[in-house]
Amino acid sequence: MTSTWNPFSEEEFTSSIVKCNISSTPGPNKLAWRHLKHILKDKVCLKNIINIANTCLEIGYWPTHFKMLITIVIPKPNKVLYDIPKSFRPIILLNTLGKLVEKVISDRLQFHMISNNVIHQSQLGGLKFKSTSNAGITLTHFIHMGWVRNLSTSILTFDIF
Repeated sequence: MTSTWNPFSEEEFTSSIVKCNISSTPGPNKLAWRHLKHILKDKVCLKNIINIANTCLEIGYWPTHFKMLITIVIPKPNKVLYDIPKSFRPIILLNTLGKLVEKVISDRLQFHMISNNVIHQSQLGGLKFKSTSNAGITLTHFIHMGWVRNLSTSILTFDIF
């Protein structure tokens, strides 16, 4: 069986881990981002982790260890009463190494989707190099184009979680 994807590179892993916050809480493996950043400075460790990621995709298996998580519940600030569930926020802590591999896969998917025009140009949420400034500029452009044609512009916005 031949694969149709290119194996991951050192660059993909190093560029993905640079963005990770070193002060975040570690997951069930007790491995924090600051630890993983230090480990990946060693080229042998980096190559081994890349081999694990490549093998997972090649054989189509995601290890159970990467799926393990811990849910912690923290109180929301400034609540008068803490006797109802809405006063708390659950936070899910995933395995750090699994999260890194997912970040690399996500970066690659987003790159291919954008470069192959799979995502509409007006889609701004959740994409790299897109921000609320981009959304504002796009909206302003649509409004001005409407004015040129003597049209009124109205918008409906919503957020989907």
